[in-house]
Amino acid sequence: MPQIDILYIFQGIATLVASDPTIIAARIVLILLGIAFVYLGAKGTLEPLIMIPMGMGMSSVNAAVLYLSGTTMGTIFLDPMASEPSQLMDVLQINFLQPIYTFTFSNGLIACLVFMGIGVITDIGYMMISPMRSMFIALCAELGTLLTFPIAVAMGLTYKEAAAIAMVGGADGPMVLYTSLMLAKDLFVPITIVAYLYLSLTYAGYPYLIRLMIPKKLRGIAMDPRQIPSFTKAEKMTFAVIICALLCLLLPVAAPLFMSFFLGIVIRESGVTPFVDFISGPVLYGSTFFLGLLLGVLCEAATILNPKVVLLLALGITALLISGIGGIIGGYIVYWTSGRKYNPVIGIAGVSCVPTTAKVAQKEARDANKFAVILPWAMGANICGVITSAIIAAVYVTLLR
Repeated sequence: MPQIDILYIFQGIATLVASDPTIIAARIVLILLGIAFVYLGAKGTLEPLIMIPMGMGMSSVNAAVLYLSGTTMGTIFLDPMASEPSQLMDVLQINFLQPIYTFTFSNGLIACLVFMGIGVITDIGYMMISPMRSMFIALCAELGTLLTFPIAVAMGLTYKEAAAIAMVGGADGPMVLYTSLMLAKDLFVPITIVAYLYLSLTYAGYPYLIRLMIPKKLRGIAMDPRQIPSFTKAEKMTFAVIICALLCLLLPVAAPLFMSFFLGIVIRESGVTPFVDFISGPVLYGSTFFLGLLLGVLCEAATILNPKVVLLLALGITALLISGIGGIIGGYIVYWTSGRKYNPVIGIAGVSCVPTTAKVAQKEARDANKFAVILPWAMGANICGVITSAIIAAVYVTLLR
């Protein structure tokens, strides 16, 4: 009977034993971290739409390391560096996620699909309630996106890398993906992972920032619902089309994102039910699912052990913290200029994690005063935050690419 090598059969264990101690530790940590993401996503502590597929991909890819040709180690899930046509055709036949990565992820298409889906579920009328105030708050909430750039450069990153990680302050995952692909392709995987990891924490972390900076009396300010005007579908569509054309004219480098977002809004307002159902369902949730899964699969030990990852983690949380502070400052400014009738908690919604930060603002206001309703104004600031993030991303890409 031939001798059977147990480790050859169970190659995941064999590659773990044969690896460098640092790689061993990293793989074990990432497997456990992936399992934790699934648990926390299912529990609702983290964003389940991203964290459940991301956690499954992360734990699986770090467990399923095997010996490939020439005794080199790797996985058959994905090859993010495949670029030669013959090489690409080979991996497309083997790696089941490779076509999705190659044709939607590595070119930024998946970001556009997510943006289109967000547009379909977004009511532009909220932005039209008070567009100047909402846009002012959104600009203040880009403070982290602006200030993190010089901080990152001072800490040793290149201008392009600094701009890519600074975009985490905009709290817009597809925007971070798009910008990092344009400016720092070698780091787009860890930057995007950092972005989505932290965006999932905004729901848990920003309430403490609100309570720290805004006293309960001000958090409970009730907005007058009679101030909310009504807009026809035609008015909303006209507004969306004009704003889209203007933004594309001024900043064509971000035109794919602008067009995707506003196209979703126009489809929503046009009432074409088959398109609305398709984009708000299969397109949005399918893109989000595969985005999370691909991020998890790309999160191998070798990627995370890049010396710059720790720096990216620090800069990402710094960007989000400064943006949150900037948004609340903007909320205070509008509060004072409005004769103290504007709830400053709305400022946090300027950080464009749609609709998470708007929901956080409403929850904190409701906890302070059960009669406080600020969600329409918070959603207005939220939508403006998407636009300002795209504007700043376009400026960074135009100047640095």
